[in-house]
Amino acid sequence: MAVAEQKPAAEAAPASAPADGAELDLASVAALSAADVVARLGSSDTGLSGAEATRRLGVYGRNDLPTHGVSAWQVLARQLHSPILLLLLVTAAVSGAVGDVTDAVIIGAIMAMSIGLSFFNEYRSEQAVQELHSAITHTASVDRDGRPTDVDVSRLVPGDVVYLNVGDKVPADLRLLEVNGLECDESALTGESQAVEKTADAEQPGDSPLDLRSCAFMGTVVSAGAGRGIVVRTGRRTAFGDIAGHLGDVQEETEFQKGLEGFSKMLGSVTAVMAISIFAINVLLGRSILQSALFSLSIAVGLTPSLLPAIVTVSLATGSRQLSKKRVVVKRLISIEDLGNVQVLCTDKTGTLTLGQISFTQALDISGKRDDHVRYLGLADSDKAGNDLDRALWAAAPSGNGNLPSSPLDRLPFDYERQLASVLVDTPQGRLLVSKGAPERVIARCSTVPAQAEAVLDRLFGDGMRVVAVASRGFAGDHLGKDDERGLTLDGFLCFTDPVKPDAGASIAELAKLGVAVKILTGDNGRVAAHLCGEVGLDPGTVVTSQDIDKLDDDGLRSLASKTTIFSRVTPEQKSRIIRALQALDMDVAYMGDGVNDVIALHDADVGISVDDAVDVAKDAGDVVLLDKDLGVLADGVMEGRHIFANTMKYILMATSSNFGNMFSVAGASFFLSFLPMLPKQILLNNFLYDVSEMTIPTDNVDRELLARPARWDVGMIRRFMAFFGPVSSIFDFITFAVMLRIFHAGPALFHSGWFVESLTTQTLVVFVIRTRRFPFYKSRASGPLAIATLAVAAFGIALPYIPPLAHLFGFTPLPAEFLGILGAMTFAYLGLVQLGVARFFKPKATASPAAPATPTVPQPAS
Repeated sequence: MAVAEQKPAAEAAPASAPADGAELDLASVAALSAADVVARLGSSDTGLSGAEATRRLGVYGRNDLPTHGVSAWQVLARQLHSPILLLLLVTAAVSGAVGDVTDAVIIGAIMAMSIGLSFFNEYRSEQAVQELHSAITHTASVDRDGRPTDVDVSRLVPGDVVYLNVGDKVPADLRLLEVNGLECDESALTGESQAVEKTADAEQPGDSPLDLRSCAFMGTVVSAGAGRGIVVRTGRRTAFGDIAGHLGDVQEETEFQKGLEGFSKMLGSVTAVMAISIFAINVLLGRSILQSALFSLSIAVGLTPSLLPAIVTVSLATGSRQLSKKRVVVKRLISIEDLGNVQVLCTDKTGTLTLGQISFTQALDISGKRDDHVRYLGLADSDKAGNDLDRALWAAAPSGNGNLPSSPLDRLPFDYERQLASVLVDTPQGRLLVSKGAPERVIARCSTVPAQAEAVLDRLFGDGMRVVAVASRGFAGDHLGKDDERGLTLDGFLCFTDPVKPDAGASIAELAKLGVAVKILTGDNGRVAAHLCGEVGLDPGTVVTSQDIDKLDDDGLRSLASKTTIFSRVTPEQKSRIIRALQALDMDVAYMGDGVNDVIALHDADVGISVDDAVDVAKDAGDVVLLDKDLGVLADGVMEGRHIFANTMKYILMATSSNFGNMFSVAGASFFLSFLPMLPKQILLNNFLYDVSEMTIPTDNVDRELLARPARWDVGMIRRFMAFFGPVSSIFDFITFAVMLRIFHAGPALFHSGWFVESLTTQTLVVFVIRTRRFPFYKSRASGPLAIATLAVAAFGIALPYIPPLAHLFGFTPLPAEFLGILGAMTFAYLGLVQLGVARFFKPKATASPAAPATPTVPQPAS
């Protein structure tokens, strides 16, 4: 009997369940026959009734594994691991050690506010992601009330009878009742990559319960064949649940994370050099070692963009919320950044370029004439609950049972290596082996193929039809093996259609505008894919087949992959090879897939994109899950990723260049001042207020031309930007020094007040210039929140010396009215000079050849 065949409802009520809450041991059920296991679990061959399943759910609980969820303490712990925090703690400790308790308290308060701001935003973001994840569901095909029903895996209970097919993730610990070539990938549990062949026969347990071949374990994946099993254990009582707490969830770093790491290393080097140099200068000038150390630590903190983690988190959370409105679930927040950098999208065509509504149109013999016998053989080799093609064939089957084939006596399930399936069936013409699958694979197993059949097949492919070939031969035995799929006679072809999505062409065009090339990696025939590409405006070029790929080494595939649009009849391993070849060409690659044959590619791509109706293992492998399989939504995702990257880079470029300029000024001032140019607590306050104003950067508008191409990290460019604009900032700092000393003959308090106000005002207001390549205010406007926050912080900084309690606390004194006029003139001149600098720094360089690549290799950062 075929495993996936529906069984009639049981007449008798199932036997009594085991004692409530008690679960059987896997080793003990492995030693029992399938029938005895069913009886011991108080179930039946057709599973449980809905009422009994609900009752047991109340007894055993949900079939969920323990998860970390959203923990406020864990989010807080991540803030406390920051090296910036360590610098602040050391600074506060040194302040206390030298007797300046007030400074220590102030630094501690600034530190607490920084931690609180980062904690609040990151915790809120994690809560949002948790809510989005609840939209992703996993289901299992289960016998309930005598018929197969899709049930949420969290509601499975001991005694449920579950169907397993290729690509399924085993939803609980099962004792297998029937198998048909069933093999499971158990690497998640055992680490062994070799798939394990399963059996339904009773067996004696060995040294480890994971060695049981008559059981399928939760979390493992069906890699071949099919089966049916009964749930023995659920949730944390499964083998997987038992070790889940010890399994790491370590994921490879994304390109964005690698870029951030490279930037951090560069900044760390600059910070160390500056801090050590300033410490040495102050000691050589005869100042206190402790005071010099405290000042140098403050310099190090001031040079660091301390709220960068919070800026990134807020940006990513904002992006994930925007995408969720379009029914896109981002499982891994950081992947939004990489989605924006995607240069190549590899995808199947079914459900992406087409509606995914496959319908059967006709059955033809080898001469091209309609032939019901071919359809009859196709039905014999089809499963009503099988793939889309099988379901479409059965949906078009004649009413009544007279013209339908009998149940298969044996079956060889489809796999992606053979690309066909076979059954053994009794027909009016006798017992036949019937094979059905990809025409090229079926024809290769036929004794002879008439030329007219090749012509018919060529015509069908040219018309864009999805074609399945059917072949058969007489068979005397009762069981099939893969070696039996030979010496076949080609009977004909089954033809299917899948209409093109009305908006597919527009989606392709939108991705092209964004510099994203679309490549089709399909298991279908190349001519069918080429026909479809022509309909949606995608140039098919020369189609590369599976056989072509096998003949190429890695260098050859890299050369071919960059200029090929369609790869046909590709295997899972070949999809992965293509992706790696494109990555070797320094391209960021996204892969969109929904089947078990896509899992490797989803994992290997820079961004794996799955869909809600994908097999469970594909949904788990994806970084992004589309609740609707819509290629157009990906363009929105790419734009959102680029928007986030651009705003993140704004903060990095402004913070590093402004802070570097301030620290450069401090180093210079140390040579001619008899006092510190700014107190440590003032440096930290300046840095904190600046960061507060920039927390609104994630809301900022981004000029459209800066979203037109992928952007990447370029630490060298950041270093050049810092070195170019830092000294520009320092010019006006030194002008301020001259004004305070020569015009106002300032002492320490007045000098500190004047430079604090000038420094904070210029470095906050410069955001309006650096945020765009256009003419600011007129051609490009900042978002409302960013404008309000920036102006508010600048105004607060100017007012601070005039607020007695705060001024006294931070060591400020009121500034002369004349200074405010000078400050206005200097700020206007500074913003104008920076505007000229931006135009020069980002001036397009002449290309050596008109054939230069359209996609830039440097980022578009200061958008």
